[in-house]
Amino acid sequence: MFFESTAKTGLKDIGKNNLIKNETILEILENMGGEHSNKVGYGALDIDKTGLSWILLDWKVQVIKRPIYSEELKIKTWGRCFQKASTYRDFEVYDSKGNLAIIATSKWAMMDLEKRSIIRLNDEIKNVYEPEEVRVFEEEILEKLFIPESFVNEFSYTVGRKDIDLNNHMHNVYYMNLAYEAFPEDVYQNMPYDNFRITYKKEIALGDTVVVKYTNIDGKHYVVIENKEKNIVNAIIECY
Repeated sequence: MFFESTAKTGLKDIGKNNLIKNETILEILENMGGEHSNKVGYGALDIDKTGLSWILLDWKVQVIKRPIYSEELKIKTWGRCFQKASTYRDFEVYDSKGNLAIIATSKWAMMDLEKRSIIRLNDEIKNVYEPEEVRVFEEEILEKLFIPESFVNEFSYTVGRKDIDLNNHMHNVYYMNLAYEAFPEDVYQNMPYDNFRITYKKEIALGDTVVVKYTNIDGKHYVVIENKEKNIVNAIIECY
C-alpha cells in the first residue's frame, strides 16, 4: 500500500541559504511513516490497545534537490521486504514543482513495550500494510556500516529528559544532532551532506552518558556513539 501526504517546512527546519536540514528530513519521513501506521492500526494512537510500538533500526537517505523554506512537499511512503523480525519502509519526497527531491529507505522492528523485546512480524501485521515490491535504492536490504578503528575528535554527553521519546529512549533524530556536535568546525560549516546513514544498534536511555567520536575516511564522515560503561556501541553515522 502506497501512502501519500504533504508537509511544509518552518523556520526551525532550515539552515544555510534557507535550505531544509537533514534532521528535518528525518522528522518529516518519520511523521509520514507514523501517519501510515496510524491508518492501519499500528501507530502511536494504537499503543494503549496493542502494547506495541515500531522502533527504528536504520536510515539511508539521499538528497537529490534540497527543498527550501516554506516549500510544500509531497511525501510517498510504503512498506516492503517484511522479514521475521524486521521490515523496510521506503520514501520519495517531491518538491512543489513535482520534482523528485529526496529518496530514503529505513529498517524497522516492532517492540512489545511491556516486555521490552522485539516481536515476530506475523501475517496479520504484514497484511494490513500491504507491502510493495518497489524500492528506491538498488539494494534490497542495507549492508552493515563498519566501525572505524581510530578517531580524531570526541566528547561526552549525558541524556536528559528532553531527549526521550514515546518508547522511553532517546529519539532517533537526536543521534544526528549529537553527530554534528562531534564534527570539527570545517566539517560542520560544510553541511548539509546529501547522503547519510544512521544505524541504531542499542537504545540510549535517560541518564546514560555516551561518548561521541568522529573521524574522516576517504572523504566520508563517520561518527560512532558508544556507552563505555556498558561496553556497547549505540549508533554509527555516515555522511558525505
